Amino acid sequence: MRRAPLALAATVVAAISLTAAACESTDDGIVTDAARRATVTEVVDVPASVTAKAVATLTAPADGTLKSLAVEPGATVAKGAVVAVIDSPSARKRLADAKAALAAANSIGGGIGFLDLSGLQKGLDAAADDAFTAARSAAGQVADEKVRAALLAQVDAAERHYDSAAKNSRRLMRQVQRGLAGIGEAVAALGAAQRAQARASYDVAKATVDALTLRAPIAGVVQFARPTAGIPTDPFAGLLGAVSGASGPPTIGAGAAGTDQNVAGVDDVLAVGDRVNAGTAIVTIVDISQIGLVGEVDETDVLLVAPGVTADVELDAAPGLRFEATVGTVDLLPTPSTRGGVAYRIRLALRAVHAADSGELPPTPRPGMSAVAHLRVRTAIDAVAVPAAAVFRTERGDTVWLVRDGHAVAQLVRVGVQGEDLVQIVSGVEPGQRVVVSGTDKVTSGQAVPR
Repeated sequence: MRRAPLALAATVVAAISLTAAACESTDDGIVTDAARRATVTEVVDVPASVTAKAVATLTAPADGTLKSLAVEPGATVAKGAVVAVIDSPSARKRLADAKAALAAANSIGGGIGFLDLSGLQKGLDAAADDAFTAARSAAGQVADEKVRAALLAQVDAAERHYDSAAKNSRRLMRQVQRGLAGIGEAVAALGAAQRAQARASYDVAKATVDALTLRAPIAGVVQFARPTAGIPTDPFAGLLGAVSGASGPPTIGAGAAGTDQNVAGVDDVLAVGDRVNAGTAIVTIVDISQIGLVGEVDETDVLLVAPGVTADVELDAAPGLRFEATVGTVDLLPTPSTRGGVAYRIRLALRAVHAADSGELPPTPRPGMSAVAHLRVRTAIDAVAVPAAAVFRTERGDTVWLVRDGHAVAQLVRVGVQGEDLVQIVSGVEPGQRVVVSGTDKVTSGQAVPR
């Protein structure tokens, strides 16, 4: 939103650097002044919040207990460092079962007999469908978009491999039924499909067990996550296991609605020995090496905002302290606005500015703090300018009351850069010409006004 948009009938006195001698006024509050050359800066105010460079929340990949914690709150960890270990007998059992099934599938004939090949194929298809659905559901619960996309791609690739093998198996069975192929070929094809399904199940189970050792995906400061009340108890939840996280404002805590009451409560921090379910948030790592802002620009202003635009920043938590920011990116697609309507997200690099009196930098803002970025979207240097209150809107367009021979004349103008106090006049008024700058709603055409 602009800090000072033009009003339909502006009556606010412009707070600009004009001397009392330069203005002429009447007893009824009508004030005139001369248009002059000045620098005009247009400002758009954008609500924003402080962000870290990156935030990652590590979650339990399967049901179990918290076996160990290798970090303390507030500690700094390096990327790849072990943060915690989950003990999950159920995940290890699934891996053992999947390993045994894979070994059986790799044996001669894959354990497939010579009876009812069609029924065996249908049963195999059903088992594969269940396995892929469970794996895809588990991957969909991962918060980190990149990790989630990678896991879903892995599941998709495994499913395509199985579909290809199963398609070949079905084709050969149809040929067997028509006497065009031997039953041995069909058995071999069915065995290949069975091995593809068993390999996919094994890979999913192995990924879950590997993920029981939680490692830091980024370097940063550790904060213990508070588990959300009612963590889901679905045994398939978190089959793939992963580190969840995202760049931008931190989301502390993870999980979804459920009924299990045998886990840490919402006001507790997990400790070694506590029971966890798949999706339970264990720790959050915050990379504060670069502090930034994320803001929302209204659709009416977004075309004025571009990378490189600078801004003064006010923090609710640090009134009076100086911060500056520079726009880095502007989204092409809109996002739901917190104020309603259409808005576009922007990201800014934030920097603290030394205080004039002490020469010291203000403290580093914390992610999540509220702010307002005053974006300097346009500047006109040496422009013909009048106070913002001088311009009002009529059916014909933007208008000012021009003083001509001591009388008010409605003059259409073309407005350029719209500052908080001054407005650039592109055409319609020349430097030195006097205009009504206050009391415009009290003026009528031809009325005598001070020159």
